[in-house]
Amino acid sequence: MNRKQIKSALVSVYHKDGLEEITRLLHTLNVKLYTTGGTYDFISGLGLEAVKVEDLTSYPSILGGRVKTLHPGVFGGILARRENSSDRAELEKYGIPETDLVIVDLYPFEETVRNTGTEEDIIEKIDIGGISLIRAAAKNHNDVLVISGRDQYADLVSLLKAGNGYTDAEQRRRFAAKAFMVSSNYDTAIFKYFNSTEPEPLPAFRESINTVYPLRYGENPHQKGVFFGNPDEIFTKLHGKELSYNNLLDLDSAVGLIDEFSTCTFAVIKHNNACGAASRENPLDAWKSALACDPVSAYGGVIVTNAAIEAGVAAEIDKLFFEIIIAPMFSDEAMAILTVKKNRIILARKNMEQQQYSYRSLLNGILWQEKDTDTRPANEFKTVTNRKPLDTETDDMIFANFIVKHSKSNAITLVKNRQLLASGVGQTSRVDALKQAIEKAGAFGFDLRGAVMASDAFFPFSDCVEIAHRAGITAVIQPGGSVRDQDSINYCTGNNMTMIFTGTRHFRH
Repeated sequence: MNRKQIKSALVSVYHKDGLEEITRLLHTLNVKLYTTGGTYDFISGLGLEAVKVEDLTSYPSILGGRVKTLHPGVFGGILARRENSSDRAELEKYGIPETDLVIVDLYPFEETVRNTGTEEDIIEKIDIGGISLIRAAAKNHNDVLVISGRDQYADLVSLLKAGNGYTDAEQRRRFAAKAFMVSSNYDTAIFKYFNSTEPEPLPAFRESINTVYPLRYGENPHQKGVFFGNPDEIFTKLHGKELSYNNLLDLDSAVGLIDEFSTCTFAVIKHNNACGAASRENPLDAWKSALACDPVSAYGGVIVTNAAIEAGVAAEIDKLFFEIIIAPMFSDEAMAILTVKKNRIILARKNMEQQQYSYRSLLNGILWQEKDTDTRPANEFKTVTNRKPLDTETDDMIFANFIVKHSKSNAITLVKNRQLLASGVGQTSRVDALKQAIEKAGAFGFDLRGAVMASDAFFPFSDCVEIAHRAGITAVIQPGGSVRDQDSINYCTGNNMTMIFTGTRHFRH
């Protein structure tokens, strides 16, 4: 067990909230307190006795507070191995008291970065003494208990009360692990700040997320899984069961897609792809049109919209079995309708920007990339055929391009009147993707005459535009860039079709 009694403590914290209960408890346990600056003033203000660190080191706080605890008189008492006779002799020789407990709450570096653009303020919030105290105490956890943040205060109080001021080796080791987690996170945040300001960022992958969202399992029940992140920062959960691994994947796809649209739009996501989407003047029409695309696939899907949900729309949505619905807000009447089924997950979207980068683990490393945020306006597209697109065709091609951008490659989307008629996704051949889309559109009774087609990548041959023309499609939007682009252009021109090149590929694997 290696039980140790806490007889002395060094307390140096930035935030003082929650500290009063701890210091009063330590006082009742006859623990001698060593403190710094503002922490000393706080504890003294409670009427409790404490020793200033400068009285221990015989040096004042200098350089505007940058140097307070960095002294052998402080670190010797923390790092000394109690069972090492040489260490104990040196403590006695130099008059250094042992320290059994270290409590530190670091300068709020990440908070400062978020809330200020002042370089000077940010740099001053890089804690040097505090992080050194944490690492020293964690290293010597065989003898010292370390508390490395105010979120651990409640655990410390419970520990002190349960052990009457004694701790065992297992407890000290666990808090040491937490300390190194805090230290790692802090250093990562500082590195990311500096690297983000470099003209040529250093080639290193550093991420640190301390928030863990528990999951029942991973992608399948036999796989363990957790989410390192906090969905509560993005959504307010209004109703339903806990989110799953697959739910989170669909949510990421849903918010990425809906953020492309400024007009009233509904989409239904299934396995990270849109199986229905439509933009209309009002939410009810948008929902009905989105669902009509593929009501079979919509079953059990994720519904997303950029419109507020009122009772009339909720009543229509309620007719479908779905897992999740996401909207900016829900009226009380809508909630009364949608919450009848207890497992439905209802999420109100918060106004929070999405991350700029994406990561994927594979082999023995991490793939990093900027997210595909290309949203260039239509006036930057290039019409490559003799016939220019009609305004309605342009609107539909932009809509189709948004959908195909968020579909699994190889992908084709077919659109008419700002409604997704069908898509072919995840195919090894672009021709197969188109055939799949045409077949689905026919199965649900859609007339493809006058529809438009979008492709996530160029056509290597003219076969796709030939098939599209035979189906009645009149306009095509694609990135261009094939050595045989002219074959597709010539076919479209010869058959009174219009084609637009965007210049941007949208692979999504």
